[in-house]
Amino acid sequence: MTQENFPRFGKVRAILSGFKRKCPSCEKANIFAGYLKLKKECPHCTAPIGEIRADDFPPYLTIFIVGHMVVPALVLVEINYHPPTAFQMIFWPGLAIILSLGLLPILKGAVVGFMWSIGMKGDEQH
Repeated sequence: MTQENFPRFGKVRAILSGFKRKCPSCEKANIFAGYLKLKKECPHCTAPIGEIRADDFPPYLTIFIVGHMVVPALVLVEINYHPPTAFQMIFWPGLAIILSLGLLPILKGAVVGFMWSIGMKGDEQH
């Protein structure tokens, strides 16, 4: 079944449903079969969500956001408090990993929602 047979909402609404990891077509069912793997189709409305390939954009967004959160915080803490080097070497990479792992599936859902809203599958150059 093709994407054209399913309802599409506006970009913002589709992105918000993706943030919640819900189907951008019906906004009811979870679209993930695992941590980052999409289900072949929505279990509620059978929209072909698994056809969408978000590829490298969700990790790029994750790195961009986490980098812009962690680096300024690291600099501010260093300037104001001068914590021990061992603390810096353990805390900041740990925080970056936790933030990255938490944001990645949320951002992938948002990217999939956006791609759904504009009818994109991710294979348009083939």
